[in-house]
Amino acid sequence: MAAAGTCGTGTRSTGSMVAAASTNNVTSFQRRGPRASGADSGCSRLVSIAGTRPSVRNGQLLVSTGLPALDQLLGGGLAVGTVLLIEEDKYNIYSPLLFKYFLAEGIVSGHALLVASAKEDPADILQKLPAPLIDDSYKKECDEDVCSHKMEPDIKMKIAWRYQLLPKMEAGPVSSSRFGHYYDISKRIPQELIETSKWHGFFLPEKISSAFNVESCSLTPGYMKLLQFIQNIIYKEGFDGSNPQKKQKNILRIGIQNLGSPLWGDDICCTENCDTSHSLTKFLYILRGLLRTSLSACIITMPTHLIQNKAVIARVTNLSDTVVGLESFIGSEKETNPLYKDYHGLIHIRQIPRLNNLIYDISDVKDLAFKLKKKLFTIEHLQEGGLDL
Repeated sequence: MAAAGTCGTGTRSTGSMVAAASTNNVTSFQRRGPRASGADSGCSRLVSIAGTRPSVRNGQLLVSTGLPALDQLLGGGLAVGTVLLIEEDKYNIYSPLLFKYFLAEGIVSGHALLVASAKEDPADILQKLPAPLIDDSYKKECDEDVCSHKMEPDIKMKIAWRYQLLPKMEAGPVSSSRFGHYYDISKRIPQELIETSKWHGFFLPEKISSAFNVESCSLTPGYMKLLQFIQNIIYKEGFDGSNPQKKQKNILRIGIQNLGSPLWGDDICCTENCDTSHSLTKFLYILRGLLRTSLSACIITMPTHLIQNKAVIARVTNLSDTVVGLESFIGSEKETNPLYKDYHGLIHIRQIPRLNNLIYDISDVKDLAFKLKKKLFTIEHLQEGGLDL
């Protein structure tokens, strides 16, 4: 501002200040450009990390889930230092897609990955990640989807209006500096992107032996090993705030697949009165403590539909920051219901975080459905498809 240039010269008149501003072609309502001198070097500035942006609500640093539509539903993205819990669909068909989107977005954005699974080798999971779409390819895919359906004029108007709200697309390769990308699930991510990325894998069968015993601890061996692995990566790689990274700051994306399933040595899904229910909740409590003090974000998929104890589900939900549930139509009455003929399931935003508070927010957005196309996984409002529920 022009007044900043006159600081310490209180004897100058208002007229001289206006003259100075006009001479410099800067009004008192305009910001000056960055100074060449180091006068502002002591000012505090937000750390710029690729693939992140501050929340417009509270300034919290956000990362993309890899699905721009889901980012919008969550308030702009997933907050750094939080846990996103994905409640798996009944046959675990669609929840792995959200898991892969999150990891693929990390590779494209240049973030570090930590992939944990008791079922599949993390190296194999990375090989199956979807390929990023260049922007004009996404626009072409959307146009083909619209033209392939015969619609009434009012529905066409709704879709045309919806496309106007989409960000403008520019032809060219995908940019890692942009927040949020689109992915082609029919293609695999290029091998060179995986080779240049930094990732850590935790495959439970390789990390634990049958002779491993946990004495005087309520955690199962698998959970304890995983917590130790995550803690070591956070501290040694400098993602912990108390041990700053030597190089440019980066984000650690943590993905944990099928947590709570019997493959993790947890019988929480096998019986209502299980002995390890406290083990799962304690794991989540410790994990969230690690995330709160580090530049990391975590996605967890969990077969909550198999957990018979509703009290355990409530505790797991409370220990998660964001909870998204997937309800597949496969094998249900909705599969043959004509109202849902254009969709493959419903998506429920059960909980969104209110950080630094004792309570959480519940999303006002209802009646959301998802559709798995040839190349894209899309989320839509049921009303936009001509349904009146």
